[in-house]
Amino acid sequence: MPGRRRESPLKNPSRAYIALGLEGSANKLGAGVIKHAVDGSTEVLSNVRHTYITPPGEGFLPRDTAQHHREWALMVIKDAVAKANITMHDLDCICYTKGPGMGAPLQSVAIVARSLSLLYEKPLVGVNHCVGHIEMGRQVTGAQNPVVLYVSGGNTQVIAYSRQCYRIFGETLDIAVGNCLDRFARVINLSNDPSPGYNIEQEAKKGKRLVPLPYTTKGMDVSLSGILTSIEAYTSDRRYRAHGEPCEGSEDVIRPADLCFSLQETVFSMLVEITERAMAHIGSREVLIVGGVGCNERLQEMMGIMAQERGGLVFATDERFCIDNGIMIAQAGLLSYRMGFQTPLAKSTCTQRFRTDEVHVAWRP
Repeated sequence: MPGRRRESPLKNPSRAYIALGLEGSANKLGAGVIKHAVDGSTEVLSNVRHTYITPPGEGFLPRDTAQHHREWALMVIKDAVAKANITMHDLDCICYTKGPGMGAPLQSVAIVARSLSLLYEKPLVGVNHCVGHIEMGRQVTGAQNPVVLYVSGGNTQVIAYSRQCYRIFGETLDIAVGNCLDRFARVINLSNDPSPGYNIEQEAKKGKRLVPLPYTTKGMDVSLSGILTSIEAYTSDRRYRAHGEPCEGSEDVIRPADLCFSLQETVFSMLVEITERAMAHIGSREVLIVGGVGCNERLQEMMGIMAQERGGLVFATDERFCIDNGIMIAQAGLLSYRMGFQTPLAKSTCTQRFRTDEVHVAWRP
C-alpha cells in the first residue's frame, strides 16, 4: 500500500543463512538451495526440477503424481545439494510446501521433508505455495510495491501487500486459468510436453480468427468454467477442422489455433482488467506476474500495454522461477525462519486449501 517505506528487518543479517526448499504441490517436483549473504544479497545456489508428464489428452492424477514424486525425490534433492556445493549439515532449515495443492503429492514431499529434518536435525518450515511465488518474483525482478497477478494451474488471484499480509483483491470463482487452458489442451489433444499451457500458447500464435466467448468479470473476480464450456462447444461445430489448413474459399472454417487464440485473448483480457482495477485502488504502478501461466508471452504483452498506458511497469520471470520450483519455497521459508518461525514436527502437515491471506508476512515492514 502507498505510504512511508520502512527498512526491512532482514537488511543486515549477522551471518549467512542457507535453506533447502522442496516443492511438490502438483506435477513438478523441485528442490532448490538458496543463500542469504551477510551483505543482504541473495544467491540461488541450485534449482533442480523434474516434471511428471502424461500422454496427450490425459491429466495427472494425484496418486500417480505422488508416486512420481516419491520415485524422484532422492535423486532431485541429491542433485540440488551437489550443484549447490554444500552438505546437508550446512543448512539452517528445510522448507517444504504446506499447501495449497494436490493432497497426495503434497503429502509425499512433506514426508520427505520430515525425514530429512529428523535425520539431519534441521528445523522445518512449512511454506504457502503462493507466497513462495510472490517472494521469489520480488527477489528476482526487484519489484517494490506491485499488484501481484498470481496465475497457475490451481490458482488465479490478484493480490497486494498491506500490513504484513498479502491481501486478495480478486480471484477466480470456479476454476483457475491454468486449469482452464490445460483442460482445453486435452480436448484438442495437444501434447503435455513440456506443458499443455505452453502448447496452447504456441498454437495461439498461429490463430487468425477470434470467435465469440463469454467475458465474465464479476467485480474484482472472474469466472472461467463457462468460457471453457463455450470453447469446447466449438469443437463440435460443423465449421471446425481439427487437422489441415482451410481450403480456398473456406473463410468460415475454425481451426484449433483459432480457438487457442480466442481463449487466450478473452481470458487474458479479463485478467488485465481486474489487475488494472487493483492498481488504481492501491495507487501502484507496478504489476508482478507470478505462477506457471505467468511465463505466457502474450499475457505479459497485454499486461505491458495496460501498464504502459498508466505510466507503469510489468515484472515477470522466466520459466526457471515462474513454473513451480524448490527455490521459491526455500526463499519464502528462509525469510520466515529468520523472523523466528519454525514448524514443529507434530504440526508439519500439509493442506489442499491454504489461503494466501492467512500468512503472517513478518519479514516485510
